[in-house]
Amino acid sequence: MSEQPRSDRKHRPKGSVLGALCLACVWFGGAALAAPVCHPGRTPVQIEPGEFVMGSNQTYREEGPARTVRVSGFWIDPTEVTVGQFRAFVEATGYVTLAEQALDPADYPSIDLEANPELADLFKPGGAVFTPDVASISRGLSWWTYVPGATWRYPQGPDAPAANDEAPVTQIAFDDAAAYAAWKGGRLPTEAEWEYAALGGKAQATFEAQPAPKNANTWQGIFPIANTSGDGFEGVAPVGCFQPNGNGLYDMLGNVWEWTADWYAPVHDTGTENPKGIPRNRSFDPANPGVPSRVLKGGSFLCADNYCHRYRPAARHPQETGLGTNHIGFRLVYDEAPADD
Repeated sequence: MSEQPRSDRKHRPKGSVLGALCLACVWFGGAALAAPVCHPGRTPVQIEPGEFVMGSNQTYREEGPARTVRVSGFWIDPTEVTVGQFRAFVEATGYVTLAEQALDPADYPSIDLEANPELADLFKPGGAVFTPDVASISRGLSWWTYVPGATWRYPQGPDAPAANDEAPVTQIAFDDAAAYAAWKGGRLPTEAEWEYAALGGKAQATFEAQPAPKNANTWQGIFPIANTSGDGFEGVAPVGCFQPNGNGLYDMLGNVWEWTADWYAPVHDTGTENPKGIPRNRSFDPANPGVPSRVLKGGSFLCADNYCHRYRPAARHPQETGLGTNHIGFRLVYDEAPADD
């Protein structure tokens, strides 16, 4: 393990909640309605080098162009990093996540809090939480609320239950995930590495309908009106409760979105040999212009057949680095076989 990482305060602009809005594919309740057997491994899985068709020309424009890409071998965690694993990191280092830090109004001189008191909560420690208002489903803004006190310990806010230690850790900004990775001796995967691993040994994905309930934690029913919880969970599930893919990896699709190392743009066509995406100054999210974003992969338990439809290996979504939500997590990759804990 490395020395204690720094927890430097980063920019979390007031547009963060709006930027999170477009994900819509988060912690909603989180209660298990059934008791599936969850027996994930903890040993990182070796992924052999190989070629695959990255991207897709069939669904969303930002997923193309589809092209053959080659990646070197690596090791990858079989599950998303859990609350318990992240807790061990915090206890060992004293790390404080971005969601646990307040913003200084002096850094935002253009915002007059006296004239706009409704913005005061955005300066308090907290994160974005999915709070659907079925009566206002035509207005996406009603689906998201910035909740003071929403952190990795209490992903839905301090008045909701504490996070399950076996659940994927959420309310994690990009720098929080990177700090954990440095402490653990790993790193966040590139988009190409993540997608290659998610294919489960296939060279190319075919267009999938919504995964069967036994295969992924997604929204069952019509989003956001009714979740039938046909997969056994109304919200986030503990890691490893669904069938692994062909590489032995759990929850690569559904459950929570996962951070990758790549900067986002609405097209990805850079390189065919271990591509690492675009530089930061070329990052662009049309829904949140002016704020560089990283690529998220995998979809979440809010992805439904009628909305989002991003529970596919090729699917991708932008997220600004300074904001966590209660449906974004991460897993690590390693360039060498990691030592046993």
